Amino acid sequence: MGHVTMENRNGHGQNLSGIGIKSHVARNIHARKKTSSIDGRTTRHAGYEVSQRKRACIEEIFGWAKTIGLMRRPMLRGTKKLDWMFTFVMGIYNIVRTKNLVTV
Repeated sequence: MGHVTMENRNGHGQNLSGIGIKSHVARNIHARKKTSSIDGRTTRHAGYEVSQRKRACIEEIFGWAKTIGLMRRPMLRGTKKLDWMFTFVMGIYNIVRTKNLVTV
């Protein structure tokens, strides 16, 4: 399992794991049966829409790791090696992202 930190709108990193922020859960609207754990009490709030936009930003990081960072099918065995590779790929992502933030 890997964890990443995403910067917020002003470019500063924000780690939300230790302050009680709930995960960004999507509503299952394509199921044939009503199996979604999210109902109208959650989705009617404006915060749910914001949460889904933030979720898309987080998914971009993992998508980059899979396509560019070779994490889709890593050729390694063992937790320690995969942990090292994930940390390395996320470090490279941070360098690329920092370069893009500085040039803007």
